[in-house]
Amino acid sequence: MFVDNVKIYVKAGDGGNGAVAFHREKYVSHGGPDGGDGGHGGSIVFRIDEGTNTLLAFRYRHKFIAENGGNGKGGKLHGATAQNLFVMVPPGTLIRDAETGKIIHDMTEDDGADFVCCRGGRGGWGNRHFATPTRQIPMFAKSGTKGEEKELILELKMLADVGLIGYPSVGKSSILARISAAKPKIADYHFTTLSPNLGVV
Repeated sequence: MFVDNVKIYVKAGDGGNGAVAFHREKYVSHGGPDGGDGGHGGSIVFRIDEGTNTLLAFRYRHKFIAENGGNGKGGKLHGATAQNLFVMVPPGTLIRDAETGKIIHDMTEDDGADFVCCRGGRGGWGNRHFATPTRQIPMFAKSGTKGEEKELILELKMLADVGLIGYPSVGKSSILARISAAKPKIADYHFTTLSPNLGVV
């Protein structure tokens, strides 16, 4: 099966919320605010996978959602920063915006660098950041920001040296199966092959 055009949904993780907490310890009468900050959400990162030449991996999985950042805690404890979610694509994949059709990025072998498509949300500040001489007991903290989300179309640019074109049932798939590791469907009736097959020689 050869797949060269898919539509997917990607969402970066939300940032964690800051904590509202106060230092409580024996013999410490004025502990003060010590709410920790929230962790950052994970980003969606596209990375080239040199060993693939089709978008078949995206045929049954269309949603890619990164983890959210952890919430802050008392004792100035920061929330955990979420891991980035890496989406592996073959070289030569075009990333398009599903609404406008514009090309966002071209994943080519020459470039080879990772592409951050959706950035994760930033973690919110804990209440210790909002303490001032006139506001010594802040009862609020900052919420984390939302992660970016998009609908994308992945389109694979095909660069082939040879194309087999001919009448039905003349042996095009048989030749491809014999000279490469491709496994096209072969039968004794017309239009057995309904989608292109790719073989590497």
